This record gives sequence, C-alpha cells and structure tokens, in this order.
Amino acid sequence: MALSRKRQKELNRLKGQAEDLWEDQKELLDHAAKVVREASRQAAHYTREEVAPRVRETYEDRVRPAVASGVAGARSAAQTTRDRLVDDVLPAMSSALGTALAAIEVAKNKQVREAISRATKFGTDVGTQVGLIKPKPAGPGRYILIGIGVVAAAAVAYAAWQTLRADDDLWVEDEPSDTTAG
Repeated sequence: MALSRKRQKELNRLKGQAEDLWEDQKELLDHAAKVVREASRQAAHYTREEVAPRVRETYEDRVRPAVASGVAGARSAAQTTRDRLVDDVLPAMSSALGTALAAIEVAKNKQVREAISRATKFGTDVGTQVGLIKPKPAGPGRYILIGIGVVAAAAVAYAAWQTLRADDDLWVEDEPSDTTAG
C-alpha cells in the first residue's frame, strides 16, 4: 500500500517532530538528573553541617544523662535491696526458722507429748473450758491476713532471687563507647 506524497511528507514532518521531542526530553532528563545530583550533594552538606551536630548535642544533653541516671538508680536500688535482705530479712527468717525448729524439738519431748495427750482427753477446747483462753470469733480478716502474708513472703523470695542471681551481663557499661566517626 503506497502513500501519497502529501501523506508521506506529513509522516516525515511528524517523524521529525517526534525526534525533536525525543531530543528535548533527553535534554530535560539530563538537566533533571544534574539538578537531583546537586540537590543530593547539598542535602548531604546540610545534614553534615546542621542536622548531625543537633542530633549529637541532643543525645549528649538529654539521652545519655537519662540513661546514666537510670542505670545508677537501678544499681542503687539493687544495692539497697541486697543490704535490706542481708541486714533485715535473712536474720528475721533465720530467727523464725530457729524458733520453729525449737518448737519441733520441744514437741518431740516425751513429757510434752504426754501433757498434750492428757489435755486432748478432756476435749480440744480445754483452754476455753477452764477459762484461760477466750475464743476468737472466726472471720474473713484472718484469711485475708494469711493471704497477704503468703503474697508478701512470695514477693520477698522473688526479690531475693532477683537480687542474688548472676546477671552481670545485663548491666549497661558506665563508660561511653566512642562510636562517632567523623
């Protein structure tokens, strides 16, 4: 199928315009790439000269002191807990344990067992029948106090375990490591 001369000229003119447009687009893209490179270079300079010092200053002024005081506070709390445990809790626990062991030894005594068996012959309420012991009314307060005591003992045991376990690798170093490269 042959085209007329007029159509051939129009197609050639259109082809030339398309090639000119393509050349203009290539120049535009080349110019845009140069602008983007220059903008990137300027952004790098701005970051290096303005942003990085501000970030470093904020870190030095706000973050590092907060972390240091948090670590110091944690160490102080751990030392205080350890001191309280050694000075207050362990002596009280050993005293209670010694009292319990002494009571067990007394209960093993033959004369004490005989006295208890004679008292049980009269019934379980010997002290109340004679009038030596006044019965306490049973209420929920007794059980609440027992529950609080059990929870407190569990909390003390957990605190002692947390304090005495080997966790040297969990602490953050005191000395700052110099990781800034300039």
